[in-house]
Amino acid sequence: MATEVTVPTLGESITEATLGEWLKQPGDKVAADEPIAALETDKVSVEVPSPVAGVMGQHAVQVGDTVQVGAMIATIDAADSAPAKAEAPQPAVTESPVEAPAPAAAESTGSPAALSPSVRRAVLEHGVDPATIKGTGKDGRLTKEDVAAAASSKPATAPEPAAAPATPSVASSTGRKEERVRMTRLRQTIAKRLKEAQNTAAMLTTFNDVDMTAVIEARTKYKDLFEKKHNVRLGFMGFFVKAACMALKDIPNVNASIEGDEIVYHDYVDVSVAVSAPGGLVVPVIRDAQDLTVAGIEKTIGDYGKRAKDGTLKMDEMKGGTFTISNGGVFGSLMSTPIINPPQSAVLGLHRIEDRAVVVDGQVVVRPMMYLALSYDHRLIDGREAVTFLVALKNAIEDPTRILIDL
Repeated sequence: MATEVTVPTLGESITEATLGEWLKQPGDKVAADEPIAALETDKVSVEVPSPVAGVMGQHAVQVGDTVQVGAMIATIDAADSAPAKAEAPQPAVTESPVEAPAPAAAESTGSPAALSPSVRRAVLEHGVDPATIKGTGKDGRLTKEDVAAAASSKPATAPEPAAAPATPSVASSTGRKEERVRMTRLRQTIAKRLKEAQNTAAMLTTFNDVDMTAVIEARTKYKDLFEKKHNVRLGFMGFFVKAACMALKDIPNVNASIEGDEIVYHDYVDVSVAVSAPGGLVVPVIRDAQDLTVAGIEKTIGDYGKRAKDGTLKMDEMKGGTFTISNGGVFGSLMSTPIINPPQSAVLGLHRIEDRAVVVDGQVVVRPMMYLALSYDHRLIDGREAVTFLVALKNAIEDPTRILIDL
């Protein structure tokens, strides 16, 4: 008797997802609660567990298909359905004797279920078949480097010519190539939300710069002791989050949002921190940042950053947020005009630190400077409030003692 596998509840307001990868193939043995498929939502990747132990039945949908919550995507046959498993190795034997060992290896290394989340994410990103890659990790397991190496050699493989029909006829004579890749659901959602923000908000950006001397000196002086005590590196983001919380307390409109014809004010600060993930930018939320220490903030950011790369962030960790900080400086950005993250009303953009000549007390000196950018919804935030917010932030960063005494 077959048991249906359906798309689980994906979170508030999320009704559909895209099938990103099958982790189990028809005929594979499946344990109860073992992941059999990976779904891509507009925020994170979600694994679908098997409701029962048994043998993987037929796939009802294909990779890339859009599925609704509650829809059946596969079946799990009873464990005594041994014929399905017995027949599985036969195609590999008839195709090529070299592939015969693959079923045995799949149990320990080649099976997607045996892959770590980061390796599964790399497999999805590069579009390679893990069963065809020889693992170099412990016990022959695949690593991200194995996947990347396989992807780099992919043009030389047989499947590449199949893309020829999509290439313009000019390609054969000029050698120029084009490749069409379907946008992931995450990338589609990012594009949609950013455009909606531009269409809805009366968006404006104001700039300032900040002398990073004091923060750099504090970080240099205490980073070793900080890491030894808190088991996390001391970065600049902890200072900026604390400084932003202070400034948001003084200018509450920057931490508010518009809902219909009402303004919603928050007595807490949930800071969305933009971090890079393989599928695009994700924005996990630091809850009640106003109550956290610099160490607590750094620990939270470090954990989010690691799990964003591994693709293991949870949906609840990216819901809400009252204010966003985006650090383009880690990629070398000198200046930008960030786009707000609705329904939030403002986003702070940080940029690279570089030595510049500035005038201090009538003297030209060289100082490590950073440009700050605040994009905001002019429907709610006036220019005076935006500038006042940036000045308060600048003062706290240039004199970190203000953060300690809440000044």
